[in-house]
Amino acid sequence: MPRWRSRRTIRLQSHLGELQGVWRAVDWSGEPERLAPEIEDRWTTLNRHCADRSSHLRLGRLLHRLNHRDPGVQESALAELELATQLIRIGARVTFLSESQARTADLECLLGRERFFVEVTAMVGSAERRRLPFRGLILDQEQGEEEDRGVILTHRILARIQQKAKQLVDYCDPVILNISIPRADLQGGKNSRREEIWLDLKALAGSVTVLLTRLRHLSAVLISLWDVHPLPSKSATRLANVEVVERTKRQRTHPRVRLLIQNPSASTSLTEQQEDAFRQILQQALG
Repeated sequence: MPRWRSRRTIRLQSHLGELQGVWRAVDWSGEPERLAPEIEDRWTTLNRHCADRSSHLRLGRLLHRLNHRDPGVQESALAELELATQLIRIGARVTFLSESQARTADLECLLGRERFFVEVTAMVGSAERRRLPFRGLILDQEQGEEEDRGVILTHRILARIQQKAKQLVDYCDPVILNISIPRADLQGGKNSRREEIWLDLKALAGSVTVLLTRLRHLSAVLISLWDVHPLPSKSATRLANVEVVERTKRQRTHPRVRLLIQNPSASTSLTEQQEDAFRQILQQALG
């Protein structure tokens, strides 16, 4: 008599392009049985291009993380797969670094003979986390102004940059921090009401630039924001170290805003070839 295995279907809540609303089947043991075509294509591409043992082990762990109940873990895995695929598209050789007790970057990349490292993180908060105070941050605003959601989001981005920078101090080659923010309100619950976030992109870029001058080991920060509303710019002035790509709300397969913010005080700056590569990534479709 055949033995039937129970199966269940879960939905990965993601704003990484067309990965929104992706369904994946898993068995009760928690092992993946079928990936959505978009994710499977990315994973297959990376598995083919990244032939070393370290990358294969890491890719296997990414599959496990895609089945995790924590949306932050899921989104981080999806962001890692997405950026690694984009890097391969622009001609980089990508290696997934081994996970260890000593925190390291996620990706080691080669463009020609030029090497750089990338750390990937996703910001997916929870209602509990949103009630925590801003630790270690100096708030320039007067009491009450921090209630502006765009200001809150900016401070949380600065906090994440400070947190991640601590694990990247030992690299001599250029280091890029990639931050993906699927939900700008940073609420973890699936059923929580989304709040519109109006964000001053120039203020964000300026704040990040000032912070980076104190973090000289970081070469640049790449930020992807999926559901913000950019505030209309009041000035034509722009920072020379900042590249911004904005898209309309109708283009749901792309982040609404992408920013590449280079560190003007970096101990190791991006080379011209690396700058061009990340400008290509800013413009890339996610299909």
